[in-house]
Amino acid sequence: MGEIMLLIFVFVIAGFLGVELISKVPSQLHTPLMSGTNAISGITIVGAMSATAVAVLAPSSIIGTVFGVVAIVLATINVVGGYLVTDRMLGMFKKKEDKKK
Repeated sequence: MGEIMLLIFVFVIAGFLGVELISKVPSQLHTPLMSGTNAISGITIVGAMSATAVAVLAPSSIIGTVFGVVAIVLATINVVGGYLVTDRMLGMFKKKEDKKK
């Protein structure tokens, strides 16, 4: 029980720290920050796949397998969405072509 409480405590503190850090980032740095976050999320996908592979090999670990698959799906959505948003933000800085062409 104490281990679960410690994990919940770390999760809550990480959430508060994330909100504080992101709120202090200037708008000019959001695109590079998102690119770095996408790279970290890519590592999260690899970790989720590794954990799911271990859970699949365990004899009675249906819950671990389900959580692993959910983690893979959510991390993939995060990476794809992050790249789409980054691409859209970078598109805002491109010069607009002449309409006559």
